[in-house]
Amino acid sequence: MILGGMEAFFDYAIRFIKVMRISDCIDIFIVTIAVYYCFIAMRGTRAMQLLRGIAIAAVVFAISNFLRLDTLSYILGKVFQGAMVAIIVIFQPELRNLLEHVGRLKLGHFLGLAFDSSDEVETGQVIEDIASAAEDLSKTRTGALIVIERGTRLGEYMHSGTSLDANVTTELLKNIFVPNTPLHDGAVIIRGNKIITAGCVLPLTANTNLSSELGTRHRAALGLSETSDAIIVVVSEETGKISIAINGSLMRNMTRQSLERALTKLLNKEQQSIAPAKRLWLRKSK
Repeated sequence: MILGGMEAFFDYAIRFIKVMRISDCIDIFIVTIAVYYCFIAMRGTRAMQLLRGIAIAAVVFAISNFLRLDTLSYILGKVFQGAMVAIIVIFQPELRNLLEHVGRLKLGHFLGLAFDSSDEVETGQVIEDIASAAEDLSKTRTGALIVIERGTRLGEYMHSGTSLDANVTTELLKNIFVPNTPLHDGAVIIRGNKIITAGCVLPLTANTNLSSELGTRHRAALGLSETSDAIIVVVSEETGKISIAINGSLMRNMTRQSLERALTKLLNKEQQSIAPAKRLWLRKSK
């Protein structure tokens, strides 16, 4: 019986493959990629737990239909009728983050045409200054929140701070976070090699499963990393430990050397892999 069922399945699969068109393959590929990235975006969030609940309810609904449990089937059927609206409401933060992530994709970066070779030296100096400042602030247990802007513009958060438009230097970063000064409680936002604003207010994370050791700075860093592609360096006022928040995750207990390596990898990632299309363009432009 099992062998007969498998033969029938393979016969159906072969017939299906024979009638498939190229457009069907493209369609399946796109849907597979979309579903994969949806799961990646929701991994580790409350949305994944809700999806498990919905999957369990769907299994129970199928079993109740098979066993003809009419009352249970009726109740679950009514629940699923309004499920689409409920899903949109419940998953609103995750859907927003997913759409923002799609909106951050840039064709120029994808093709490798958005890189200026002079940026690598400039970025290296900025990384060195940030790491040096973080190390000194860590030694004195001075709290700090340093945001490095990337693809997502952070204008709405810049407006909450004080405009500086100054070059990134170790000394300036350390002075900004001196306790009891006007700007020490907020975040510094860096764009390129400039400190654009200081004293900025960042959104707190909605994640309720964080360790009680994490204070407001860490929660603000995670909150911004969940809604943008920014890199946020945090120095804890209580422990002096250095952390990096990116894409809703937190890397903790970093040294100056590990911080430099992480920032170099994150900021120079696009610079280290120039696409073939750009190489050809550079060759023709010489």
